[in-house]
Amino acid sequence: MEKPVDKHTPIYPIRTAAKLLGISVPTLRMYENEGLILPYKSPGNQRIYSEDDIERMRCIRNSIKELKISINGIKTIYSLIPCWEVVKCSEEDRKICKAFDSYHQPCWTFNHKNTICEGRDCRECDVYRNYSKCTEIKELIKKISGIK
Repeated sequence: MEKPVDKHTPIYPIRTAAKLLGISVPTLRMYENEGLILPYKSPGNQRIYSEDDIERMRCIRNSIKELKISINGIKTIYSLIPCWEVVKCSEEDRKICKAFDSYHQPCWTFNHKNTICEGRDCRECDVYRNYSKCTEIKELIKKISGIK
């Protein structure tokens, strides 16, 4: 009996992911170039997506098509995720972290030199993994604010 694959395991090549989402391969690449998604890259540099990535891209597609939020709007929303609270950055890290002051790009698009995030794989970070989905951002803000 095969062991079930968890939702974080990359299993879909780019063409399959595009078919599942009903979009083109260039659109997936554009999402990556814009910093909305971080696909896993195989040793041969092939993009591979997990079920979690597919869910994230469905959220992005819905935000664009149904809610009429632009890609820049989505990037701005992602930039407002309080990543410093999630990863427990020190005050020193916040002073030099470009993501802390950015309103235009999510934290996972920055080089985190000389901070707690230096050398971390952003795909594995709780900020990217748990809070870049539509339903989770507001819940995080409520939690941090002490709202139940």
